[in-house]
Amino acid sequence: MEYVQPFVISEVALNESQQVVLLVVEDDRAMRSLLCDELWDLGVRIVEAADGDEAVQKLADSQPDLILTDLRMPAGGLDYVARLRTLAPSCPIVLMTAFGDARTREEARRSGVAAYFDKPVRMADLKATIRQLLSNPKGASASQADKHMS
Repeated sequence: MEYVQPFVISEVALNESQQVVLLVVEDDRAMRSLLCDELWDLGVRIVEAADGDEAVQKLADSQPDLILTDLRMPAGGLDYVARLRTLAPSCPIVLMTAFGDARTREEARRSGVAAYFDKPVRMADLKATIRQLLSNPKGASASQADKHMS
């Protein structure tokens, strides 16, 4: 399923003629629906995937500007994150998990994840991080995203 916002919010848009694409990967249907509903107001086009394999397929088709993904799901895990990084080397990846620990967080950081969230996710923090990453994909050392990697 794909959600398409009829307009682009300028603070998130890369430019006025191109709508930003956000790939949301979550195996729990209710959580995926909640995320899409909450992120809708960012003015992005949302593409959904239910697992890692579907995410890889949709990655080629949608060319997302940011990937928001669960870690523990079918065809998921840190190998999946590394595969995403290989297929989309400049696309920021925001990782969420309910089963993380300090080791997982460090491995995610080494894999090139832009931000890491433990579930349950505070939606305001997630949105702020996504806005920051979309407005400055390379990030800055004191960015909102960096707060979610420590």
